[in-house]
Amino acid sequence: MGEERKQQRMETLAVHGGEPRPRPEGSVVFPIYQGTVYAMSPEAGYHDLQYLRLSSTPSQRNLHGRLAALEGGEAAVAASSGMAAITSTLIAHLKQGDHFLAADGLYGGTHDFITERAGELGLSYTLVDAQRPESWAAAVRPETKLFLVETISNPLIRVPPLDEVVTFARARKLVTAIDNTFASPINFQPLKHGFDVCMHSATKYLNGHSDLVAGCVIGSKATVTRVRRTMNLLGGSLDPHAGFLLARGTKTLALRVRAQNETATALARVLAGHPKVEGVNYPGLETHPDHAHARRLLSGFGGMLSFRLRGGLPAVERLLARLEIPYHAPSLGGVETLIVRPAASSHAGLAPEERRRIGVTDDLLRVSCGIEHVDDLVADFRQALDAA
Repeated sequence: MGEERKQQRMETLAVHGGEPRPRPEGSVVFPIYQGTVYAMSPEAGYHDLQYLRLSSTPSQRNLHGRLAALEGGEAAVAASSGMAAITSTLIAHLKQGDHFLAADGLYGGTHDFITERAGELGLSYTLVDAQRPESWAAAVRPETKLFLVETISNPLIRVPPLDEVVTFARARKLVTAIDNTFASPINFQPLKHGFDVCMHSATKYLNGHSDLVAGCVIGSKATVTRVRRTMNLLGGSLDPHAGFLLARGTKTLALRVRAQNETATALARVLAGHPKVEGVNYPGLETHPDHAHARRLLSGFGGMLSFRLRGGLPAVERLLARLEIPYHAPSLGGVETLIVRPAASSHAGLAPEERRRIGVTDDLLRVSCGIEHVDDLVADFRQALDAA
């Protein structure tokens, strides 16, 4: 069965991957185990106990198997949020006195943790331009231990030369950590490209229905054990009910993401050709600076895009007032299309000058494409743009 599973396509893995067969009591759907504590064997160590906070109960283990199968990893652990996954991974791999590299322009929460808390933990860091490999070596120190990047950046939708990240880090024995939230395992599987540890805000594409908050970490058994034990102490485990919903959401992942890829590509082309649009950020466009290597690395360009309007913030406000299908709301990756101004949401915690420095202007709009019919969504954007 293991060899057959390796050859299964993503649609099949998404439905069946990582779950035991037969299921308990012959159930087709793996049940929710609500219990917090389970009988223990005399020889069990602390981290071997079946206990909810230790992420080791039957429901949690079932979810971990599914997540590992989707990313092609040996093991996985679910977390109470994407930030719990990211912070636990960093704390697990770095100790006082260590230095790490992080891509400039990371998700606002990740950026805030690094810039506001790393120093308090005795860590130092250097923010590097992920698009300029020639600049990375100058940032490395003897105490550098890790390189953190995102597959697709938020909200400027940049794709680093990810293969060069791996080559660079391996030559210097750095741990490579990647946030794969925007791509999802349908569009990119970092572990198969040589990354050591992969993280997600599972709130987004993995769940896909805007009804839970979760995160996950995937990698080798040794890596995930290290992260899980750190997370056990930080208290970042995922509730069984949320885990059940997440496992259910992943079953339609391949279908949802591929539809979102197609819609985003079509919408990006329409926006790029509209006279009221100043510029569009989407790697599926041939004009995007990362198009060539994104096309080589990714199986799909993703459901996320961002753009700016001619006319600045007043034009943005008119557009938002006219749109009928998208919700004006933060977050992403759900079945419904969402539109948001990152300067007022994901990156609101950054100082205005920092936002401007990384390109998050006040008139930038980010779109998370849902699974509505592409013609309806395009028509809605056209009418709203005409009024903007």
